[in-house]
Amino acid sequence: MELELTRSQYVRWRTAIFAVFLASGLSIATWASRVPAIKVTLDVDNTQIGLMLLGAGAASIAGLSVANVVLARLGARKGMLAAMIVFAAGVAIIGVGTDVLHSYVVVVIGLMLFGLGNGAVDVMMNVEGAAIEKQSSRTILPLFHAFFSFGTVIGAGIGALAAGWNVNVLVHTAVMGALIVVIAFAAYANVPARDFTGDAEAAADKPHWRERLHTSLSAWREPRTYTLGVIMLGMAFAEGGANDWLALGMVEGHGADPAVGALGLTVFSVAMTVVRVFGGPLVDRFGRVNTLRAMSALAAGGLLLFILAPNLPLVFVGSALWGAGAALGFPLGMSAAADDPAKAAARVSAAATIGYISFLCGPPILGFISEHIGLLNTLYILVALAVASGLASPAARPVAGSTVGAGRH
Repeated sequence: MELELTRSQYVRWRTAIFAVFLASGLSIATWASRVPAIKVTLDVDNTQIGLMLLGAGAASIAGLSVANVVLARLGARKGMLAAMIVFAAGVAIIGVGTDVLHSYVVVVIGLMLFGLGNGAVDVMMNVEGAAIEKQSSRTILPLFHAFFSFGTVIGAGIGALAAGWNVNVLVHTAVMGALIVVIAFAAYANVPARDFTGDAEAAADKPHWRERLHTSLSAWREPRTYTLGVIMLGMAFAEGGANDWLALGMVEGHGADPAVGALGLTVFSVAMTVVRVFGGPLVDRFGRVNTLRAMSALAAGGLLLFILAPNLPLVFVGSALWGAGAALGFPLGMSAAADDPAKAAARVSAAATIGYISFLCGPPILGFISEHIGLLNTLYILVALAVASGLASPAARPVAGSTVGAGRH
């Protein structure tokens, strides 16, 4: 039985989860912004950097995989605290390995802890975000994902300043790791224990954790999980593919300078963030299914324009439409998975796993294919996946008894 929250408790809870999303983005940008310095200090080549990224990606997938067990044993509140401490430690160890021990192996260990913690917290923060949606009866997950984007922007800005002021990687990562730990404990103190997120205190009638884990894994036997997975897979591929290949696509496919390619990615990211900030009210007005259909068409149209545009101004327009269209598929898939409170944590965990594995594994697959057919031609795969996402959108229709995402008719 959920206890009623006061307005103050609800606001503190929501603010705490905004901070967790922001901290996750902050950690990712902290590492990414110091890759050039790490490369020079350790005297490694691009292949070795690629292996570092592979280790972090594999650890992230492991984190996604163990999140169900952590949720069943600890609940999302304690699980987020543990996972954030793990990825904060990983961020700090990257700095120790770079500037103190000058050890490639230690940096890889730091990256694996960073990936493991981030993978696990990605699932749990979305479970908490879905719980807040149910509490407020409003679509709010897109705004949480916008705060992740804010975290990456802030982290990249801090990284640029640190590099410009010649702050070494050790000091930079130690400060950011400490900041993340502070955010973790502050969030823990303000997140209430809820049945929805597996955090309620132990009681005589509370199922054993193994039974809760069995319930969690049962979501993988439900057809709706996989249909929602199609929605999220299409948009996760579109987002991840842009992050890794949009700038290069402008350079190699449209003859742009590298700086112009970077600007194209910035346009994509800004468009995505803006739509996530304002997407919740849009969904509450028109409904989750209609919004997903429109976003799918927008993403597919933006991609086609990006691929076929005869000049750079239209390529930029395509980038903006691509980012706007891809913005809501992932958070709305999470929201749909949370419609039934009885199995919300299990279903959000399964949906998050599908989405994040697509996000992590999609770009390397696209890179491999592009070696054979060219980068712009490879992007037609993203067009097809965006269309598939739109066709699967009826699966996101709110279940009986749920009002979040139904729209006003």
